[in-house]
Amino acid sequence: MAVNDLENVFVNDLYDNYPDFFINVKREQELLKQHDIIIWHHPLYWYSCPSILKEWMDLVLEHDFAYGRNGTRLYGKKVLNAITTGGSAEVYSEKGKNHFTIHQFLIPFIQTANLCGMQYLAPFVIHGAHMLNKRGVDFYAQRYKKAIIALRDGKFTTAQLSTTSYLNDLI
Repeated sequence: MAVNDLENVFVNDLYDNYPDFFINVKREQELLKQHDIIIWHHPLYWYSCPSILKEWMDLVLEHDFAYGRNGTRLYGKKVLNAITTGGSAEVYSEKGKNHFTIHQFLIPFIQTANLCGMQYLAPFVIHGAHMLNKRGVDFYAQRYKKAIIALRDGKFTTAQLSTTSYLNDLI
């Protein structure tokens, strides 16, 4: 992955850490407390996320940790989705084959962030990922790396982050 070697960036691969899907909730909550920017990096899989990420959200973002009267541990943190899609950008529109925009498909993630008091940022999106050749993969890998470095280093303004449709557009 393009960002594995970046200083002050921690990649937490759920499939590597939990091949049996038995998620260590306390470990994951500690990791969340230690980081200011959370990225849910996944393919858009059946218009959502893979089951392990959903399981992670169900278990780790629990009441009185992530939300509720005492659930303030994530308040003020930034969060975004970094996703790949199988379809082109054109199919993710009201007039396209999928009838909905990427933003509309990500509403459950946006609301999860809202419930947890986190600031949801525009997603980083790679459309038609399975159709990319090596050059295309390298291109998006470098753009993603630049986006993560810029986020890490505070290079984007709040206005930029709240008005763009895709984080990609700021690179």
